[in-house]
Amino acid sequence: MKRLALSALLALAACNAPAPAPPQIRPVLSTVVAETATDPLRLAGVVAARVETPFAFRVLGRLTSRPVNIGDLVEKGQTLATIDPLALRLAVRLAESDLATADAQAVNALGVADRQGALLKTGAATQAQVDAANQARDTALAGQSRARAALAKAREELGYAALKADFAGVVTNTGAEVGQTVSPGQMVVDLANPALRDAVIDAPDTAAATLRLGDAFEVAAELDPSVRTTGQVREIAPQADAATRTRRVKIALDHPPNAFRLGSTIAAWPAGAAHSAVWLPASAILAKDGKTYVWIIDRASLKVSTRPVTLADAKADPVEVTGGLAPAMRVVTAGVHSLVEGQEVRLEQRANP
Repeated sequence: MKRLALSALLALAACNAPAPAPPQIRPVLSTVVAETATDPLRLAGVVAARVETPFAFRVLGRLTSRPVNIGDLVEKGQTLATIDPLALRLAVRLAESDLATADAQAVNALGVADRQGALLKTGAATQAQVDAANQARDTALAGQSRARAALAKAREELGYAALKADFAGVVTNTGAEVGQTVSPGQMVVDLANPALRDAVIDAPDTAAATLRLGDAFEVAAELDPSVRTTGQVREIAPQADAATRTRRVKIALDHPPNAFRLGSTIAAWPAGAAHSAVWLPASAILAKDGKTYVWIIDRASLKVSTRPVTLADAKADPVEVTGGLAPAMRVVTAGVHSLVEGQEVRLEQRANP
């Protein structure tokens, strides 16, 4: 009987217990979802000549003149430098003397061969004598041809005493001064063709891996971004630099403006890479059970509810939301860990409109 009375008292106390208090209305900061244009990856670089040729002498000699300097414009066929031609002229004279000797020997050998042939018909000479005369004639003619070739080579090398430009261009570097003895193949003048220009950039290895030959780029002058042109990727370094972990990319410029002088600084980015994206502060993201959410505020009831979203990079701040939101949604941007589903909130005056 006592047990029944105690149970009745407990049941009556439970009926008279106050109901749990509703969640407190919390003031929150929020923002309205809106897509904003995002800038593509911009890479700094310089304008460089597509064709840059080091000019060098083909023969050994002492440099006697170099009438051009860095920055000079030269025409096709213009003399870039000269070496002392004395030794080359002496070589020509020696070759001319050798040719004269070979000519005389050839004339004499031809006469002997003709006489021996005539004597053979009369029986005054033997066949062996005729064969020896013919052999001497052929040897003399061969020596004459060799002497002519040596003279032609000596005269050609005399022409090497003057270094001339094969094309019109601008001098970008010099490698020897007057009075210096230069070896064959040693760079004396670097000549660049300014008509064909590239934009040379060093792209991060991850970015360069996404590029392909022929990809279109926008290129603008660093000092005046309104001066710009387009280009296509023509060369990508196959290996990243060991120190910077970047790969050199060369972009062939289409009709570069005059402001794109050799060595000028430019900025380049993939054409059409700009796009619209939704950005939120990292404080708006709620991570739970390996997924990411945001709190959406209902405009009518001012109650919050979670909404799953996908992010481009969860570690970034601000973060780019790639899916799950639509324009005009209002998202809580702070205090996301202290809200509960269906809780009523109050918009702070500092909230974005």
